[in-house]
Amino acid sequence: MSRAPFAPFAALTLSLALAAASVAPAAAGAATNPWLEKQPLNIAHQGGEDEFPSNTMFAFRSALKAGADMLELDVGVTKDDQVVVMHDTTLDRTTSGKGTIASHTLKQVEKLDGAYWFHAADDAYRHDRSAKSYTFRGVATGKKKAPKGFAAADFRVPTLKAVLKAFPDTPINIEIKGRTKAEAVDEYLQNAEVLGALLKNNPRRDLIVVSFKQEAVDKFHEIAPKIPLAPGIGGSADFLLGGKSPGPGVVAFQLPITYELNGTTLNVTTAANVANAHKAGYAWHTWLSDDGESPATWTKLIDWCVDGVMTAQPVKFEQVLEKHQRPASCAG
Repeated sequence: MSRAPFAPFAALTLSLALAAASVAPAAAGAATNPWLEKQPLNIAHQGGEDEFPSNTMFAFRSALKAGADMLELDVGVTKDDQVVVMHDTTLDRTTSGKGTIASHTLKQVEKLDGAYWFHAADDAYRHDRSAKSYTFRGVATGKKKAPKGFAAADFRVPTLKAVLKAFPDTPINIEIKGRTKAEAVDEYLQNAEVLGALLKNNPRRDLIVVSFKQEAVDKFHEIAPKIPLAPGIGGSADFLLGGKSPGPGVVAFQLPITYELNGTTLNVTTAANVANAHKAGYAWHTWLSDDGESPATWTKLIDWCVDGVMTAQPVKFEQVLEKHQRPASCAG
């Protein structure tokens, strides 16, 4: 999900802070859930954006080669209704372009350098470094030679169609984005409709679609009801706070470890919440860009029995997984 704080978590986490006791969850619809894992999935967030250029084919291939089990990516919709893979709704932070995805055609987006601002680090996309610091700048446009085994196209902004075709046997998490992070849902709904039209006849069941906005998740499900889901804020709150179903089609929760609200750290991913999800038949994936990443954090999540970690550092996380096994007491 996102590195930036997101307003709807305030309502969810404030309520979590006020709820002293765990809620008995409702039973999941399916008797078995293939997303309940014996060892947590190494889910490459944006393809591992601290180690590889965000949401590029180069990142996806490199993360999988390093041991990632699943890819996490974000989608936006171009001016001509094509679904492209990019974390932000604007081009500025990671590419050589400027402005919104929605104001560009696919042809325009495909000309951009998707690795223009990348420099391997925790703060990989700062714009104040020297030009030579940006490791892969120019590869996409042919100004620099591609690494062995890769092509210029691997460093451009890919379409979702291309990613699905390139990785037919790799589980993929797809997040629906929208330009407005607070109240408006129009762009989320539009993007959900376009994505739903693209995936409604897709036979794959190793995909999970998610969005912060529950309305976008619901709209997508109306159009493509066979594709597995993770709930938005509304569905997550219904389950965590009221013991209600998080919605039809849900197979996993995807939430952060903590959320900062008015100077107070509120806990979202906890051993108790993960256990309740498992009892109800749901998996739990943790994204932790806002919480920071370290072996100590990853080890804690493994011990809490999460089913997947969405990491910006899949290479380093894989090294921890090789050494630290999930406790035998974990369900799944």
